[in-house]
Formats: sequence, structure tokens, C-alpha cells
Amino acid sequence: MPSMASSMAREAANDPRNCRQTRIGAAGVGRAAPLFLRAKGCHGLSLHRVIETPAVYRLVVKWETVDNHMVHFRNSDDFQEWRRLVGSCFDAASNVTHSEVVASFG
Repeated sequence: MPSMASSMAREAANDPRNCRQTRIGAAGVGRAAPLFLRAKGCHGLSLHRVIETPAVYRLVVKWETVDNHMVHFRNSDDFQEWRRLVGSCFDAASNVTHSEVVASFG
């Protein structure tokens, strides 16, 4: 039987870079984690490497609402600090989407 999940929004930022600085990027995300975790409505984040395309990374952030991300965090000093920490690792703008779990199995 599926479990119906809460309406928490998950931000997925797919980074299409050909990352020559993988360790720098991962370290930057680690240093930036407190910036996210203290943001209004943030409930955690994780960095994933795409197995089929190892140079592509996906940052997944759990937000209570999309506004917590797009309005509150994006307009904060902490967002500017986030960009300072990892901006040099980006070749292009990340593709950011938001999703919510509608059913979960297992």
C-alpha cells in the first residue's frame, strides 16, 4: 500500500557542468550546508552524482514550500554566500525544478 507523503517541496538542481573541480564543488556544498539548514523551511539537503553521467551532479534540498526556496532563501545574504562558495564550479546555470512526493512505496 502506498504511503501518502507530506506536501514538502524538493528542489532538484541539475548541474550540467563538466566539473573539473569535483572535490572543490563537494567541499563547497559541505561548507554551505549550514546556510541552507538555517534557512526558513529547509529540512535537509544532499548532493548526488549521476551514475550514468559522472560529471553531472544533482543537489536535492527539502523545503516546506517553494516560496521558502525561491523567495526567502534566494533573496537572502546566505544565498549570495552559497554562490560565492560554489559559483566557480558552475559552467552554466543549473536547471532547478521543484517536486513533491505524491506516493511512496517500500
